[in-house]
Amino acid sequence: MSVLAASPVPLVVRTVEIPAPDDLLALLPPHGISWVRRGQGLIAWGESARLETAGAQRIDEADAWWRRVTRHALVRDDVRQAGTGLVAFGSFSFADASAAGGSLVVPRFVVGLRDGRAWFTVIDGDGLTDLPSLEDALGDASPPAPLPPIAIDEGDRDAWATAVASAIERIGAGELDKVVLARAVQATGDGPVDVRTVLTALAADYPSCWAFHVDGLVGATPELLARVDHGLVTSRVLAGTIRPTGDETADLAHAAALARSSKDREEHEYAVTSVTNVLAAHCASVNVPDEPSVLHLPNVMHLATDVTGVLSHNASALELIRELHPSAAVCGTPTLAAAHVIDELEGIDRGRYAGPVGWIDAAGDGEWCIGLRSAEIDATDPSRMRLFAGCGIVAASEPEAEWAESEAKLEPMRRALGAHIDA
Repeated sequence: MSVLAASPVPLVVRTVEIPAPDDLLALLPPHGISWVRRGQGLIAWGESARLETAGAQRIDEADAWWRRVTRHALVRDDVRQAGTGLVAFGSFSFADASAAGGSLVVPRFVVGLRDGRAWFTVIDGDGLTDLPSLEDALGDASPPAPLPPIAIDEGDRDAWATAVASAIERIGAGELDKVVLARAVQATGDGPVDVRTVLTALAADYPSCWAFHVDGLVGATPELLARVDHGLVTSRVLAGTIRPTGDETADLAHAAALARSSKDREEHEYAVTSVTNVLAAHCASVNVPDEPSVLHLPNVMHLATDVTGVLSHNASALELIRELHPSAAVCGTPTLAAAHVIDELEGIDRGRYAGPVGWIDAAGDGEWCIGLRSAEIDATDPSRMRLFAGCGIVAASEPEAEWAESEAKLEPMRRALGAHIDA
């Protein structure tokens, strides 16, 4: 069931080039949208149109709605780069049955920066007579507020161990090959949390990740579900994890051990296969490296594989992510069996954690990641957040090791909120 909120008249869109800002995130107004990596990307604010959707067809409904919106839009784009012209930002729940559903938001204003070129886009449902300046669009927004004191729960270690042990038992019995279990912890501040302060910390600590905020989901995700750019599609698969020590020599040895680990290689291969099978149905050719690389992040190291393909037909980014989600990296293998085990053992509604989050343009190109290393801001109380982490469970998994891995994956959000808890 969907609620549509498109403009009653065609959207009028104007994109102009502007001087490149020194810091894209520093321009972000309160409650704005962020999609920033290595200082580049998109920020947005305001709202010209919105779709709220839920259920198993939520991404298909978003794709159909977006096609209708773009078909009637009037666009003048002086820059013509990825992310210029008419764009929308979205996030979707992990599970079909989740009350979190999904949304696609067409902002009022967008500022983008890529390869030294910057632009300002205005999107209006009432027609554009005079293009406002960036300064007028930003208004007198207050600077980011310091974080209040925030208490973060440690989580239920015994319940986690029980769930992981049960999953391992089911894998051993042949019910499935892999399942990804997630846990959530509550964070409560003495006052409202300014998401801009959180984003600034995440972007500084994890520059190679996408620092995002879309409809109350904030995080720094390293996992690219699908980027579509003029017929080329790319997906970065991450599965298999080890925690670094901080000692460069030791961590090189740890990275080599991760690359050789049969347990982590098995987990990774399931995820690569699930993505490759989807892309093969849409691409004239798909390239999969013979060996995974090791992605080094401050809190974890992952086995990583970039799967690329050339589309054989005009598939939109939303069409692809609908088929790619949920991949084995966030659900398991086989998918239906893993989803059933998640429902029985996890004990939480993931909301939009581990669901697709990203943006799409009028051509159907865009960039969508998996909403990992993230927190969900309470819609009615911005002093409250739920932090999430998940771990891939296979036959060789051990509950204690999986707890330590989940603690490492909670670390980005804990640090961004001013807390640090050793595993």
